[in-house]
Amino acid sequence: MVERETMEFDVVIVGAGPAGLSCAIRLAQQAQEKQQELMICVVEKGSEVGAHILSGAVFETKALDELIPDWAAKGAPVTTKVTGDDIYLFKNETNATKLPHLVVPKTFKNDGNYIVSLGNVCRWLAEQAEQLGVEIFPGFSAHSLIIEEQQVKGIITGDMGLDRDGQPKDSYMPGMELRAKYTVFAEGCRGHLGKQLIAEFKLDKDASPQHYGIGFKEIWQVDPSKHKEGLVVHGTGWPLDNDTHGGSFMYHAENNQVVVGLIIDLNYTNPHLSPFDEFQRMKHHHTFASVLEGGERIAYGARAIAKGGFHSLPKMHFPGGLLIGCDAGTLNFAKIKGNHTAMKSGMLAADAIIEALGQESAPSDLVSFADKFKASWLYDELYQSRNFGPAMHKLGRIMGGAYNMIDQNIFSGSLPFTIKDEHQDHAQLKLASESQTISYPKPDGKLSFDKLSSVFLSNTNHEEVQPCHLQLKDSDIPIKVNLAKFDEPAQRYCPAGVYEINENEQGEKLFVINSQNCIHCKTCDIKDPSQNITWVTPEGAGGPNYPNM
Repeated sequence: MVERETMEFDVVIVGAGPAGLSCAIRLAQQAQEKQQELMICVVEKGSEVGAHILSGAVFETKALDELIPDWAAKGAPVTTKVTGDDIYLFKNETNATKLPHLVVPKTFKNDGNYIVSLGNVCRWLAEQAEQLGVEIFPGFSAHSLIIEEQQVKGIITGDMGLDRDGQPKDSYMPGMELRAKYTVFAEGCRGHLGKQLIAEFKLDKDASPQHYGIGFKEIWQVDPSKHKEGLVVHGTGWPLDNDTHGGSFMYHAENNQVVVGLIIDLNYTNPHLSPFDEFQRMKHHHTFASVLEGGERIAYGARAIAKGGFHSLPKMHFPGGLLIGCDAGTLNFAKIKGNHTAMKSGMLAADAIIEALGQESAPSDLVSFADKFKASWLYDELYQSRNFGPAMHKLGRIMGGAYNMIDQNIFSGSLPFTIKDEHQDHAQLKLASESQTISYPKPDGKLSFDKLSSVFLSNTNHEEVQPCHLQLKDSDIPIKVNLAKFDEPAQRYCPAGVYEINENEQGEKLFVINSQNCIHCKTCDIKDPSQNITWVTPEGAGGPNYPNM
């Protein structure tokens, strides 16, 4: 039995993203107003706050206005106001049509919004939290749950200094028990503890399956003559075929920098599809190439996105804690935005916790959170967009887009219809033998690049000698099942070259996991058709080190 140091808090928050930090700030603000001493701890697996944050991001300040009304005076890195919106339908590699605003769902319009680095916004939020007395521990992964008497009592941070077999090295340091009256889980999309909580407490029994996308992002330094600060560009269509949903974006940020990216829904059916190569191919379209040519790519990253919306929300409260932000799936994909919604969910969590702690006998299950959520603008916003994703999945890009335009622009999401997608994303792949192979062009090193040079730009690093954090339930499945049926799609859906199929001297196929490359996108945990890969936290501080994503 490992002896662990124990620390006691009123509230432990897992994840220093927009949801977790907003929860911490709101808790500390209210404790200060009530002259109440409150011990609040935030644990963050990245090497620093913001190291694992990746978002587009066009930012709506609605939640920030509530949380810190004088954010501008306090120096929030929210300064590049959107000056224009362009929406394109890409027909092929050369043709594109700019859509009139009349036929675009109003949720896509960005008047009053800002182009930001969410990583830098989170760094600033962390400073605000610390000034209010919140303790933030970066470099510590929340490895496992403490559940006693059917109630969450806190988390255990990951052990440091284990060898590949999980045995202690000379540098071994056991993780700590962080115990709390309430534990808030804000790990982001497909949080590994959130996944366990949903299963343990059956939080999704009344919800549709969660749906996901994989989002790619690069930052480019471009020719000043091509830069239009504040311009937001979105597109749909090519390079994706009619059976593959998603969309592209290009945001003109400050300092002659442009962020460019592609989101691909993970319910795609062709196992030969490579999301990374679709993104690299996309940049050769004139709309993007005309801006990027002659520029320098300075950052790369990828992350899964929870985009099921209202119908896919699990119950967010359980004995001892709450599930918030993208850990629960609060992103509003109709707006392609989840940061303001994540922040609001964190603030509602704080309100429920403060109220409970003020009672003589604090309840273990914060059922009041559900009432606060239902009475909030967050609920209204997600409800109004409830059919957006399912309509695209069921009706297709053109008819689904037409439905969403009518529903959002004319009826503000109040059409008396409910459309749901009850299919699991991982179960949508067709057999490789029944699917069209895809031949991707070689990267030119100017606009398009390979995976390994891209991972290099993500500053990804892990302690080399440690247990593999990409765990297989059955080591035979990748070759005997996934390779035989689906040409093992892990070698293509992973955006970092983690998974390979090699041969030994006897000609036998081998499934190789290059876990050092992992950028913590969680796509493998979602898209593996056999649900055989489980992503768990590596040693704290491992993974990407995004400077300003």
